[in-house]
Amino acid sequence: MIVVEKIAALRQQLTVLRDERSHENQPAAVGLVPTMGYLHEGHASLMRKAKEQSDIVVLSIFVNPIQFGPNEDLDKYPRDAERDLALAEKLGVDVVFLPSVSEMYPQPTKTKVKVEEVTTRLCGASRPGHFDGVTTVVTKLFNIIQPQKAFFGMKDAQQVAVIQQMVLDLNMPVDIVPCPIVREEDGLAMSSRNVYLSAENRQAALVLSQSLFAVDEWVQSGEMKTVGQLRDRIVEQIAGVPTAEIDYVDILTFPGLTEMASDEQLRNWKGKAIIALAVKFGATRLIDNRIL
Repeated sequence: MIVVEKIAALRQQLTVLRDERSHENQPAAVGLVPTMGYLHEGHASLMRKAKEQSDIVVLSIFVNPIQFGPNEDLDKYPRDAERDLALAEKLGVDVVFLPSVSEMYPQPTKTKVKVEEVTTRLCGASRPGHFDGVTTVVTKLFNIIQPQKAFFGMKDAQQVAVIQQMVLDLNMPVDIVPCPIVREEDGLAMSSRNVYLSAENRQAALVLSQSLFAVDEWVQSGEMKTVGQLRDRIVEQIAGVPTAEIDYVDILTFPGLTEMASDEQLRNWKGKAIIALAVKFGATRLIDNRIL
């Protein structure tokens, strides 16, 4: 496994690997797994999928400062490069790109990539500027690495929708591969931020997945007939946990992320919808979702 910290070195290594792994006049396909590190089984699932679908797997590890707000956890965001590299090597990653902030942003960036509409709700509403930072750094990574496929976890479903919209609008020659949420045995969605949770809040956070997976029973029993009733029931269940502080509970179309009328009949809905949650437990903000 090759570990590089400089953009020029990464491009050089990829040129060599593409030449080595091209076959029958077919260029080698590069799969990119962009992460902020502190890897867990959710990230591992992305690397495995990339390994299945690519000739060369590139893992990027970069805690991107321009997607964090002034009062967010940039400085405290968990980091463990040694552990991350060991896992990447075990999973057969070919190249790990581990740049510094000064390598990615040698001067304050005067260019931002901005996606509208799909960024205005959910995390986009409560974290202004967050998705501008995400789309800008992902565009930089696509330009540097030039992958044929990029693998993103559906735990941040809004991020997937935003990146897909960006790629579509800007005719970027990369396929976005959404990958399923990976959960702990008790249902909690895996997240690098889970390490922040106290034992009490770790147990309390289970209300997120429990609420999402109770939806089938509520709808099939006829107890919940409309979008508004379902949202209210989820809010009620989460708010019943004393340490839970709700940021949002929304039910939207997917991937367009447009509002559904509160009187929309659930049984008549023909498209995809997403139930998206963001809730703080103590100082730790967790997100989860379910596509219906």
